[in-house]
Amino acid sequence: KKNVSFPKVETFRFADYTNYLCIITCIFNNEIIKNKTMSMYWILFIGIAIISYIVQASLQSKFKKYSKMPLSNGMTGKEVAEKMLHDNGIYDVRVTSTPGMLTDHYNPANKTVNLSEGVYGSNSVAAAAVAAHECGHAVQHARAYAPLKMRSALVPVVQFSSSIMTWVLLGGILMVNTFPQLLLAGICLFAMTTLFSFITLPVEINASHRALVWLSKAGITNSYNHQAAEDALRSAAYTYVVAALSSLATLVYYIMIYMGRRE
Repeated sequence: KKNVSFPKVETFRFADYTNYLCIITCIFNNEIIKNKTMSMYWILFIGIAIISYIVQASLQSKFKKYSKMPLSNGMTGKEVAEKMLHDNGIYDVRVTSTPGMLTDHYNPANKTVNLSEGVYGSNSVAAAAVAAHECGHAVQHARAYAPLKMRSALVPVVQFSSSIMTWVLLGGILMVNTFPQLLLAGICLFAMTTLFSFITLPVEINASHRALVWLSKAGITNSYNHQAAEDALRSAAYTYVVAALSSLATLVYYIMIYMGRRE
C-alpha cells in the first residue's frame, strides 16, 4: 500500500523567524530579560511549542494508522475527489496529482484539487478524508463562502508582509528606544499574518465538516470507518488552532516590547 500524506499543516509558519528574533531581542535588550512579564511570555512560547509537538505527533500517528485502513468500496483519493465535486454540481475543477508529501491543496486560481502522490492513488480512509477535505475548499469556492473569500483576498497582503516582516521586526527591536515607529510597522505587518491564521480556522473547519457530511451521505465511509475519518480531520484542525494561538502569542510579545520600551 502507498503511504498517504495529510493536508499540509504548518503550525509555526508565521512564527518561525520571529521566535528567533525573540532570542536576539533578549541578547541585545537586558531590560527585557529582567522583565517578569516577558518571562511569562517565554513560558507561554515554550508551552505552545510543546503542545504543537504533541498535536503534530498525534496527527502523524493517527494518519499512519488510518492510511492502513482501506475503504470498503476501494475508491482512490482521485475517485473520491471527483465524485464529491460532481455530487456538488462542480465540473470545472480538475483533480491532479502533485509531487511530494504534505502537498495536498486546492488552488482557486486555476480551479484544481491537487492531491499528493500517496493520496491520489490510495484507497485508504485517510486518503478519502484528505481528498474530501480539499474538495470541501472547492465547494466553498463555488458557494462563495465568505471566510474563504476573505482569506483569498488577504493572500497577496500576507505574502508581502511575510517577505519583509522579519527584517522590519529585527530592525525595530534593535532600535526600539531610538526609532520605535519601525517596530510598530513590524507589528502591523505581523498582525496581518495573525489575522490570516485566525481567518484560516473557520475555512479549514468548515471544509472538514463538508467533507465528513458528504463522505457519510455518499456512502464512502460507513459506521465502521467514518469515525476514523472524523478523528483524522479533527486532529488536522487542531494544528491550525495551535498555529493561530502561536501567532497571537508572538504578536502580543512584540506589542509588549513596544509598550515597555521606556521601562
